Amino acid sequence: MAVHEELPADADAAATLQLHSIRESIDNIDAALIHLLAERFKFTQQVGRLKAAHGLPAADPARELMQIDRLRGLAEDAHLDPAFAEKFLNFIIAEVIHHHVRIAGGEPVAPGRSAGSAPASSSISAS
Repeated sequence: MAVHEELPADADAAATLQLHSIRESIDNIDAALIHLLAERFKFTQQVGRLKAAHGLPAADPARELMQIDRLRGLAEDAHLDPAFAEKFLNFIIAEVIHHHVRIAGGEPVAPGRSAGSAPASSSISAS
């Protein structure tokens, strides 16, 4: 259940409309991010199965460092805080490695789902 911000009764109508429009754009981008992450995890699951089938290690520190450097550069080009981009990528990498370890152990892994994780029922307002 989403929590909606209560706007003052005397809030400027034009500002309120603009706020809703901007938030709609944010919501669309959030949806796109979720779909992109799902696609990314589908590919990393393929990598995990390939690694497991050939006895390759779950982690690849050299590749991870290359990816972090690459993403930091992309973040700088996009005027996004490179430290934030690195934290975000580190989170994703940790989840991917976790999946690869589970796949190598013969456990089924749903893309993007951590071990023991359950669907969240709380809502977060991030706009």
